[in-house]
Amino acid sequence: MTNDQSGIPNTKVSVRVSVTESGSAFDSCSAQRATLPGTTVGASATADRALRRDRTGRRRISAILFALAVCLTLPACSGDDVGGPDIDDDDDNEEPVDFSGDLIAFRSDRDGPSDIWVMSPDGSASENVSDVAGADSEPQWSPDGARIVFASERDTPGAAEIYVMNADGSDLTRLTDNGDIDRFPSFSPDGNSILFATNRDGTSEIYRMDDDGGNPERMTDSNCCNEAPLMSPDGGSILFRSNRDGDWEIFSMGADGSNPVNLTDDGAAEGDAVWSPDGAQIAFASTRVGNTELYVMDADGSNVVRLTNNQAVDRFPSWSPDGSQIAFASNRDGNSELYAMDADGSNVTRLTNTSFDVEEMPVWRPAVP
Repeated sequence: MTNDQSGIPNTKVSVRVSVTESGSAFDSCSAQRATLPGTTVGASATADRALRRDRTGRRRISAILFALAVCLTLPACSGDDVGGPDIDDDDDNEEPVDFSGDLIAFRSDRDGPSDIWVMSPDGSASENVSDVAGADSEPQWSPDGARIVFASERDTPGAAEIYVMNADGSDLTRLTDNGDIDRFPSFSPDGNSILFATNRDGTSEIYRMDDDGGNPERMTDSNCCNEAPLMSPDGGSILFRSNRDGDWEIFSMGADGSNPVNLTDDGAAEGDAVWSPDGAQIAFASTRVGNTELYVMDADGSNVVRLTNNQAVDRFPSWSPDGSQIAFASNRDGNSELYAMDADGSNVTRLTNTSFDVEEMPVWRPAVP
């Protein structure tokens, strides 16, 4: 396995370059890599674009290299295939997406380097809503479920910026334009502001800006890497991950950036922290048992409960709007796919089945008013 700076293994095994591999703005500590350590098997961006032009050829090459990658890098995976709709190269065979209903946004490379997709919660219908040549990643919903904010290299290769669009991909607006690396955007509960991480001051720090990109305000100043901010449902606290204490840990701070507290001070690599809809719990990924598993804890870091238990890499948890389920990414069946489970870790269901593509970073749409 290869590890990124955050110390948590990636779920992906792919011959294509993703936004979390070297050569991208989504690389290095100051650039804030989107994933934790990994099983990534990368190729050059040039080769990736060539494969995109010939999807059939791409899959043949992927099949050969994927088999080799699994033999060389992955531990044995436990568990059976728990289903999920088969997705082949002919996307026209899928059901149309109902943009007025319940959806999960996610990152996928099934059409190329990295795009934002949306799908129905059972995986039966999916659509690429950001189909451009540049790498798009890290989607987050607005509180009303109408918009998706995300990071992209589409206009600035090697330097990520932040964009927002409607759920169907329309009305795209660029929010940052400074030549630096701006990542991990997320909305405040009232939808009026956006949190993000940026290296515009040298080190990666957390900022807040208006939802139109105006009035950026720095919220951390620790001369280390701070990333992946998420505001609590009541707007009173901000979750983020940081290596300010040496290891990658999950922190909470006030909505104004005050009083940061280490919630997972155990020496392991922790990340992918997300609030439950009621703000009472936090789901997260951790390497505390060696491989990467999913856990849940109370908002103050107490009462930690392990949700997954296998030899695979499980990451990127996301709560359903009612808090009864958690979507996540895992390579338990070979490549990185999307799954859902009950909030206690039971009843795991596979949502995607794309053979050799990378599906990750699922984000459940909030309840639509």
